[in-house]
Amino acid sequence: MKKTIIGKKIGMTQIFDESGKVIPVTVIEAGPCVVAQVKSVETDGYNAIQLGFGDVKESKISKPEKGHFAKASITPKKHLREFRVDTIEEYKVGDAIKADAFVAGDKIDVQGTSKGKGFQGVIKRHGQSRGPMGHGSMYHRRPGSMGSTSTPGRVFKGKKLPGHMGVQTITIQNLDVVRIDMDKNVMLIKGSVPGVKGAILKIKTSVKA
Repeated sequence: MKKTIIGKKIGMTQIFDESGKVIPVTVIEAGPCVVAQVKSVETDGYNAIQLGFGDVKESKISKPEKGHFAKASITPKKHLREFRVDTIEEYKVGDAIKADAFVAGDKIDVQGTSKGKGFQGVIKRHGQSRGPMGHGSMYHRRPGSMGSTSTPGRVFKGKKLPGHMGVQTITIQNLDVVRIDMDKNVMLIKGSVPGVKGAILKIKTSVKA
């Protein structure tokens, strides 16, 4: 069965295993989530579930959202995320999904939005090398040649240039679940995950496990 949940990144720390080896882990508040909608092949063309995470005041959401939650008979949620599933028979609207859906040793994929870096040059954005730093070169951190002049008379698509960096949807695959703490409703995942502290993450069973 494919397991899914919405989480919030708390931060990173380290723990020790039984042999005393240090393991860097990301602490994620995993759920509790509630099933807000179930989609099927018959009604929507594909199987999926929509999960809600984090309570929010009714005054903070729009009228369409109020109707959506009222139809499902659940309290308003701040975050909604959709997950494709193989079968919807295990789910029904109103079901709660908590961190204990996963166990230590599970392989998971974590999807989130990467940190924003602002407007950056080609050295930071694309890892290019700088020019000579002597005062006479006058070419230190610029992007380089744009191409030919009269032919083709334009810059080819895909040219690596300065621009906005970060704030992209990133998926880290095959991460290990190290520990589940149901008292605090958190997951400890080996390694790093995308996003800043407080970022909302989609966690699901690894597709390559």
